[in-house]
Amino acid sequence: MHGPGGHTHSHSDSDGGSRAENTRRMIWALLINVAMIVLGIVGAVLTGSLALWADAGHVLSDVLAIALGIAAAKVAARPATGRGTFGLGRVEILAALVNGLALVAVSVWIAFEAIGRFGDPPEIDGTGVLIFGFFGLLGNAVATWVLVRGDRSDINLEGVLRHSVADALGSIGVVIAGVGIIATGWNELDPIIGLLIALLILLSSWRLIREPVEVLLERAPEGVDVEAVGMGIARVNGVREVHDLHVWSITSGFPALAAHVTVDATCEVDATREGIEELLEREFSITHTTLQVTAERLLQIDDADDTVSPE
Repeated sequence: MHGPGGHTHSHSDSDGGSRAENTRRMIWALLINVAMIVLGIVGAVLTGSLALWADAGHVLSDVLAIALGIAAAKVAARPATGRGTFGLGRVEILAALVNGLALVAVSVWIAFEAIGRFGDPPEIDGTGVLIFGFFGLLGNAVATWVLVRGDRSDINLEGVLRHSVADALGSIGVVIAGVGIIATGWNELDPIIGLLIALLILLSSWRLIREPVEVLLERAPEGVDVEAVGMGIARVNGVREVHDLHVWSITSGFPALAAHVTVDATCEVDATREGIEELLEREFSITHTTLQVTAERLLQIDDADDTVSPE
């Protein structure tokens, strides 16, 4: 939409298509994870392994995370309304934040259970742990492969993917625990692996908490140098000054910019604004802009009293 005070863009059709594809991938990952959680709980009950319980608990958080991600993607795809002029894209940001906090909660629970087992570790069926860990790893590998081929600029998909990667690492830990217990009979290895899984889960939650918070605080998107953006605008022919420059994200993959730009009085305002928009898209991948472009007033000197007045 063009207007005298600025220029705006909405999400492109291709962006909507990539998000729809991401949603389909998350649905497949959800089905895989539902099957894995049943397998993991059965394995944990039969073997008494905390590592398997930890893995099953993390898979449960995955199921909830993916369901939340799918619901958020569906809501975010709804068109803008009279009051929600940007649509509901930030629902995905909130979903990612909830997923990150859920990962922290799961890691704390696993660590608490693991510490409690060091004093009196139960007997663990190492062979059963190894078998169930292997099938868990296989399922996580398939789910991760499905998700990693999606558009990872979507933080909603990225949140689900990080859950899946952390699960795959957890399953590797379960396999290691099974092999170690079979080889040595050292049952303390099970809570040790549980603690390592908890640490991996905690580390995987960092981006999911940091990025949504940065979006909600309307900080500049990662990788965008606001000073460089301002200098780029100033290089456009006819631009004299740039004021009130703001760069933020509406949601993941949707950067926005607003600025007041002063240009030479002799410049064509619309042509200069279009030049700025082209530069922002070409050099900074910013397509949603609100630019207030004003021309400097011409000044003339009155020879009679040497005063300066607007023309």
